[in-house]
Amino acid sequence: MEVKRDILWRVYVSFLGIVVLSLLVLGRAFYIQRVEGNHWRSMSDSLHQRFIALDAQRGTIYSEDGQMLSTSIPTFDVYIDFNADGLREKKGKRFTENIDSFSIALANYFGDKTAAQYKSELKLAYKKNTRYYQLKKKLSFEQYKIFREFPLARLGRNKSGIIVETNSKRLPPFGLLASRTIGLSREHMASDGKIKKQNVGLERSYDTILSGKKGQKLVRYIAGGTAIPIEGSETDPENGKDIFTTLDVKIQDITETALMRMMLQSEALYGTAIVMETSTGKVKAIANLGRRPDGSYWEDDNYALRATEPGSTIKLVTLLSVLEKGSSAIDDMVEVGSAGRLQVGPKIVTDAERSPKPLLSVKECFAHSSNVGMSKLAYKAFGNKPQEFKEFLHRFHLDVRSPIDLTDVPKPTMAPLNEKGSSLGNMLWMSFGYALQVSPLHTLTLYNAVANNGKMMKPYLVSHVQSGGILHKQFEPTIIEANICKPAVIQAARASMEAVVTEGTARRVFAGVPFPIAGKTGTAQVSDGAIKYGHGVYQASFVGYFPADKPQYSCIVVVRTKPHAASHYGGTVAAPVFREIATKLYAMYVDRKDPSLFTTVKDSAAYFYAGYSTDIKKVYKALNVRFTDSVAQNNWSNVYASNYQPVLKANSVRKQVMPNVRGMGLKDALYLLENMGVKVTIKGKGKIATQSIAPGTSLVNGVTVVLELS
Repeated sequence: MEVKRDILWRVYVSFLGIVVLSLLVLGRAFYIQRVEGNHWRSMSDSLHQRFIALDAQRGTIYSEDGQMLSTSIPTFDVYIDFNADGLREKKGKRFTENIDSFSIALANYFGDKTAAQYKSELKLAYKKNTRYYQLKKKLSFEQYKIFREFPLARLGRNKSGIIVETNSKRLPPFGLLASRTIGLSREHMASDGKIKKQNVGLERSYDTILSGKKGQKLVRYIAGGTAIPIEGSETDPENGKDIFTTLDVKIQDITETALMRMMLQSEALYGTAIVMETSTGKVKAIANLGRRPDGSYWEDDNYALRATEPGSTIKLVTLLSVLEKGSSAIDDMVEVGSAGRLQVGPKIVTDAERSPKPLLSVKECFAHSSNVGMSKLAYKAFGNKPQEFKEFLHRFHLDVRSPIDLTDVPKPTMAPLNEKGSSLGNMLWMSFGYALQVSPLHTLTLYNAVANNGKMMKPYLVSHVQSGGILHKQFEPTIIEANICKPAVIQAARASMEAVVTEGTARRVFAGVPFPIAGKTGTAQVSDGAIKYGHGVYQASFVGYFPADKPQYSCIVVVRTKPHAASHYGGTVAAPVFREIATKLYAMYVDRKDPSLFTTVKDSAAYFYAGYSTDIKKVYKALNVRFTDSVAQNNWSNVYASNYQPVLKANSVRKQVMPNVRGMGLKDALYLLENMGVKVTIKGKGKIATQSIAPGTSLVNGVTVVLELS
């Protein structure tokens, strides 16, 4: 009995152990499945397949006249799946027959390896059954087009195993032209290992609109971490929209060329020039040139937005303020002395050049840029209440960020005007351009308001947003201050700016210009960061508008000179750049001749139009008009007159080649081009008169053509 009991006890213990172990296993399985299930399933998926993002095609940035300023061009990455059925069938017969000629073609065209090296590497990858062998990266469209005709590659993916992935690269077609304003769009690897964008300029300000919406595709990971796309699993991305800027390529080129000429001549540290359309606030050109260590210049920063002490160009604020307050009139006389140095309140104020006479009118103080005269006017108006001067700065929007449609616009700074002991002195320094920092764009916006009879316009760079020829958003001119001053004050300020050019500090540089110009010179010693006043660096500027009687454009030029430059005045460094810009723009855009005086009379019997052949024939038959049919079976045709009779001639249309759509109606042109994958931008009304891409040009996916109708 004892033996039997001992055996039963052991059986019970073993059975109990098995039960406990089973419960533990089941409990652990339940825990893994229910609690940790998502984690392990995601781990499994990550080892085998995963969705990866597909970048949308970034929208294009255009000039106002439809020329590309920044666009994306396709690049092609080529891989080979050596396990493809087409390469493996019949014991690799197709691979063996083509490897020699394929290697020779690669070596001859790319020239980076010999044919023997290519053959050896391809054979090794074939032997290892490599599923995703990287052959070439970032081929251009022209290179890829030639590659497709190589032996093996021309057999297609199923037979050759060749896999092609399309990417895009951002390209500014005009290079330096306005590149800092247009901006960059590129990606970089951040410290946390994530890909992040590094955009500036319009590329950054309108990044959301330009970027579009990403798609995705499913890829399978194989040995070595190589990802192979799974066919039919892609979700197409939504391409970005295009933005049309206010920039004019011709005006930008004129502005940049004139500024570059002065930069090279003076070896200046940096310079900027902005051209604005007076009535709208549209920025037509914005050039920024900084000196590199090798002496060359590049658009390395947006100096048009950099806040600095402006110098004498700020005297317009002083003039407007004292006239608006009524403490002085434009013809009042001011004693400035003949020594070029005078005590004004608590400060000794010095003129850069001695006054031509000891007594100057308010208008002459401005024209001859007298620091003494302008500070005395400010002292008379605001000596008892310096903070009142700040109220005028606020009215002129010189204490807030510029509303231009760019990100990271710096805010102006100024010394305090409400502290005992320093306020009066700060106000006096401000009256002729020190103790406050504003950007060239701020200054230009104020001068443009005076040119626009007191109406201050918001400066802006983007006129509209569209996609596939469809307008999504239109930006209209915006008034930010309806009347900055009384009309009489504006007229007095305009007369004073004209006097600067006719009798003041800019009279020599503008002598002989055949149209009236108004503006103001400025010369400021620089104390900025590591640069101190004693280093002999100056900021030379000229800001104004033309023609002075009917202003169409306003412009500012600011140049920061090298230390101890022989020529550093606004009238000798900045004003010549303004003169070159104004003279060329006046000839091109202001003093335009009436083209109707030079046009010949059109032959009323001559015509040319185009369209769908069947539709054209149907119309002629319905009207009972006889015509000569030279179309044959072609779907598209051109129609022209010959001996007073319409002739239909075939209009050849080929895949991936830009057709000739001149003479077509918009319906036919859109049908033809959009079915070929071409984006269309439309200008005007009527029939197609011109197309931005010449007929016969090879087409790239997503390319945009501008059609002008008349």
